[in-house]
Parts: sequence; C-alpha cells; structure tokens
Amino acid sequence: MGITHVVQFQFKSDVSPDVVKENCHRMLALEHTCLHPDTQKPYLKSVTGGKDNSIEGIQNGITHAFVVEFENDADRQYYCHKDPSHLAFVKGVAELVEKVQVVDFTHGIVV
Repeated sequence: MGITHVVQFQFKSDVSPDVVKENCHRMLALEHTCLHPDTQKPYLKSVTGGKDNSIEGIQNGITHAFVVEFENDADRQYYCHKDPSHLAFVKGVAELVEKVQVVDFTHGIVV
C-alpha cells in the first residue's frame, strides 16, 4: 500500500522570499534527486506542494505544504533516515523554519 508523507513548514519571518522560493524548489526537486540505493533511479512516486493559500484562516502559522508519495514503507524508511539528498535538504532548511509538522498515512487505513 502507498504511503503519503505530508510536510508543513512555517518559515521564519526574517527569511527572504528568494530564500524561501529557493528552498521550496529544492523540496520539489527531491522527486528527481532522491535516488534508490540499489537502482540509482528516482524512487519517490511524486512530490508536490507550495505556498499556503487557504481561505479558512486556520493554518496556525504554516506557510508552505508538500506531499511526498512512497510506494512502500521501505522507501519511506530510506528517505527519512538514509537518503543523502533528503538529509542534506533537511539540514539546510532547519535554520530557516520556525515550525515543521509531518503527518504520514497509509492509503485507505483510517483506524
């Protein structure tokens, strides 16, 4: 079963729009830069996301959201704990964000 990984950022208020944009592009590029350790080919099913534009007003400071889809838990485990491209992104963005939230779910599992 597929796994969806939802990542939400609240960028610090003093981070310039250009730096925010650059890091959002880096996040989206993970779809192509994260390579499977055995095949050396991209293994993320998809990566999408962008700047918040909700009209509901309940973002609680979150400014950007991204959705990463994995084929299976093994791919998610590798991405979160070992993928050098993802780990480099995490290290680089850490100083730019006030808050990060991550929620994962397995497709169709609700209880």
